[in-house]
Amino acid sequence: MSRIAIPADIASAPAASQPLLQAVNQQIGSVPNLFRLVSLSPAALEGYLGMSGALGKGSLPAATRERIALAVAEVNGCAYCLSAHAFLGKNLAKLDDAEIAANRAGSSNDPKAAAAVQFATKVTQQRGKVSAGDVDAVKAAGYSDAQLIEIVQHVALNTWTNYINEVAKTDIDFPVVTLRQAA
Repeated sequence: MSRIAIPADIASAPAASQPLLQAVNQQIGSVPNLFRLVSLSPAALEGYLGMSGALGKGSLPAATRERIALAVAEVNGCAYCLSAHAFLGKNLAKLDDAEIAANRAGSSNDPKAAAAVQFATKVTQQRGKVSAGDVDAVKAAGYSDAQLIEIVQHVALNTWTNYINEVAKTDIDFPVVTLRQAA
């Protein structure tokens, strides 16, 4: 059970968050627990949705963004985010089970995507303190400086959702995926 009381529905959320939650509902057809949890702080919800929306307009493909989210969730030990992104990866980004398993292990079956996921994994594990060789490797795979920045921003955004879900012990409202090992 969640440590923080999550509004049961949009109407139970703070008034300033309700239009944002209605937009989430319209966009994805539901309002997962994460969004209702974060709605307790309208400023945090606005910030999360703003960053997420901006990154969605970036140059990384949706499948690569989901791959990164899976790798980061596994490294950070967040079962909620792992379950959510396994569902989204399979149903929206059309990743197969073998690809999701590779992402969770910090890689990909696609060589270019593997470089992004490996880099994101190192950024997460080493809290940004990566080597020049790590930066060179992701660039050698064909990623631009702008895309490298987007990869780091996706790590940051996913780490934030991992942390808020772990702090709150948010109830998982997706098909549950078990972490490989506790972080």
